[in-house]
Amino acid sequence: MTHPRTVLVVGGGAAGNAVTILLRRAGIAVDLIEAKDDWNATAGSGITLQGNALRVLRELGVWEQVEASGHGFGSVGITAPDGTVLHVQDDLRTGGDDLPATVGMQRPRLQRILIDAVRASGATVRLGTTAEILGQDADGVSVRFSDGSEHRYDLVVAADGLGSATRAAIGITDKPEPTGMAIWRVAAPRPAGVTRTDLAYGGPAYIAGYCPTSETTLYAYVVEANRDRAGIPPESYADEMRRLTRHYGGFWPEITAHITDPAKVNYTWFDRMLVEGSWHRGRVVLIGDAAHCCPPTLAQGAALSLEDAWVLARMLTESGTWDDALFQAYHERRISRVRPVVEASVQIGRWQLDGVRDADVPGLMARTMTMLRELP
Repeated sequence: MTHPRTVLVVGGGAAGNAVTILLRRAGIAVDLIEAKDDWNATAGSGITLQGNALRVLRELGVWEQVEASGHGFGSVGITAPDGTVLHVQDDLRTGGDDLPATVGMQRPRLQRILIDAVRASGATVRLGTTAEILGQDADGVSVRFSDGSEHRYDLVVAADGLGSATRAAIGITDKPEPTGMAIWRVAAPRPAGVTRTDLAYGGPAYIAGYCPTSETTLYAYVVEANRDRAGIPPESYADEMRRLTRHYGGFWPEITAHITDPAKVNYTWFDRMLVEGSWHRGRVVLIGDAAHCCPPTLAQGAALSLEDAWVLARMLTESGTWDDALFQAYHERRISRVRPVVEASVQIGRWQLDGVRDADVPGLMARTMTMLRELP
């Protein structure tokens, strides 16, 4: 009698949570470890989820909770810095016609929904825990954890994010590279007239935008050239963000009035990474930000991570053999979809940095989103 398959998932973000839920549904024993004691349950401000992300969330069985917790909409507005609406573009329904084009929601709320689904799946979860040593052979991986315990698995799924220690541990040397931009983000009360994402290109920042995240909340963001983080004291974060947003019109004065608490303002550089070679070594395979990341100019980071989890879980549950051929097929299937999104996301930012006035941002967005309507 063969033993039940066992999988270790390293990292409890969108990708790690999703692959855990799907593998458990197929009857595979899963241990999930997460370095943060709080499972990142309170981190972040807001998130924009487009249809291809919603499609996976529906597969996870959490769509109704996401729908109830967020705000759905179907268009994006392009405005002048003074708030004048220049163009409204209908969003493509990349998840199919039975799902909204876009849902904005508070990122901590999405994480809590996924945490609850992981708990309900029956997976074993260990917080404040990392994988210290991975010892592989042809049949599996022996893992020593940070608490000194050891266990053996048929497969390790590395979903430990942009700075993945697992990626480095298995000899994949790719690292994220800054694109030259940085973003200020904050959650704030939603003005009554905000019903969709509006984006202003130009003004004191390269991009200024906001996204409704519920009936009463939104998250707002401004993008500028990246600066040395050491030169920006955290206690100045609200002042720094207001310095940029106060020059924008429309709904921005009302939003700016609520940017007062530096602890609620997040500052992050834009990074780009795509592991071009194999996303696995032996029985350790990368998913999500551990394999690729892109600046949020297309709002596809979480969507691509969720798709990775969905595709890998289906391939694992449908195959009787977990081997190099399977993992290479996973890589080939995903990289052909991920690469154009990463490249388009970087290009939109590059146009802003280079001051290209005739850049076809809406056209590039539309072409990329059209490709994402196909199943991953």
